[in-house]
Amino acid sequence: MSKTKFSDTQLWWGALFPASVTALICIIILSYLNGKSGAIGAALATVTVIVFFSINLLVARISRNLDPMATMALAMFSYFAKVIFMGVFLLLVTKYTERSMVDRESFAICAILITMAWLFGEVRSFFKLKVQLPLPKTEGEKL
Repeated sequence: MSKTKFSDTQLWWGALFPASVTALICIIILSYLNGKSGAIGAALATVTVIVFFSINLLVARISRNLDPMATMALAMFSYFAKVIFMGVFLLLVTKYTERSMVDRESFAICAILITMAWLFGEVRSFFKLKVQLPLPKTEGEKL
């Protein structure tokens, strides 16, 4: 296994762990407060956020060896595709489910908290990686 694949996996697990713990806590608390609809809303938010952010890391893994322009194009495509799919998904959930089945407030609270936990975990694990980036050569340096 190459070091890059290991670091990608380590980054994903570093983000997934705090997000999963936060999701579990949210599901328990919101199901206690809002019943079954709170649990369904929190579980739906959990799946949505984890899939949304996992796609970012998957795109980064796929575009690792591409040139910067292709990487940027792939990142922009994945971002816009995710935004469009997220809009369609939320439209379908609000249009075809009753409020008594999926609690919207539980979904929103859980999604925000899991997003914050994911980003915290991803940044924390990135700083733990200690990735060495090559510095550009200056004019005075000899090869």
